Amino acid sequence: MALAGGGAVCIWNDIASEGRDEFYAWHLSEHMPERAAIPGFKRSRRYIALDAATKPEFFTLYETATTSVLTGAEYLARLNAPTSWTKTATQAFRNTSRALTTVRASVGPGAGGALATMRFAIAAGREQEAVDLIAARALPAAAAVPRIAGAHLCVTDRNASASKTAESRDRTDILAAPNWVILLEGCDESCVRTAAENVERAIGGLLDGMVIAGFYRFEYQC
Repeated sequence: MALAGGGAVCIWNDIASEGRDEFYAWHLSEHMPERAAIPGFKRSRRYIALDAATKPEFFTLYETATTSVLTGAEYLARLNAPTSWTKTATQAFRNTSRALTTVRASVGPGAGGALATMRFAIAAGREQEAVDLIAARALPAAAAVPRIAGAHLCVTDRNASASKTAESRDRTDILAAPNWVILLEGCDESCVRTAAENVERAIGGLLDGMVIAGFYRFEYQC
C-alpha cells in the first residue's frame, strides 16, 4: 500500500504567533525524531496550509506498522512522560485535532508534495457501505487523476483518540477527532483539489454533515 503500514496518527493544529519559532525547532529537533524512534512508527511527515481557507494551518501524519502500535505500551509510555520542551512548545498549540486511525484502504505508487485532507462523518448504519464504496470506487478513481500519487482512507478509533495522557490532560486546545479521514497526495495543488472534489461527489449520499477539506504542501519528513 502507499502508506507505510496499517495505522496512522493524523494531527491538525494551529500555532500561536509567539510560539511559532519554538514549534519549528522543537518539532524538527525533538518531537518528530522522538516519535520516529518508537517501535512500530514507520514514517513522520508534516505539511503546511496552501491557502488561508485551509484551517488548521499544520497537518502532521505518523504512519505505523499496525493499529495496535497506537495503543501499545511504548507509545503510551512516551505520551505519559512528555519532555519539558514538549510541555513548553505545546502551550502555543491551538485548534488541535488528533485522530488515531486504522488504514482501511490505500492506493497509489507513493508520496506527493501536495496533500488534501478530508474530515467527515458517515451516516449511522452505513459505515460498511462507506468503506466498500470508498475502497473499491472513490479511492481508485481519485488515484487515476493525473499526478495523484496516493489516496488513503483512515477510520478513527474514537475511544483511543479521546483518551487522556500526561501530554494532553491539561491542554485546552484539543478538539474532537474526526470520525473518518481521506488523504489525497499528488504532485501539485490542482490535482489534489480535483481528486477531492471527485471523492466528495462519490460519497455525498453517505455523509452525516459536511466534508471539511484542507489543502497542504509538504514541509518535512523524519
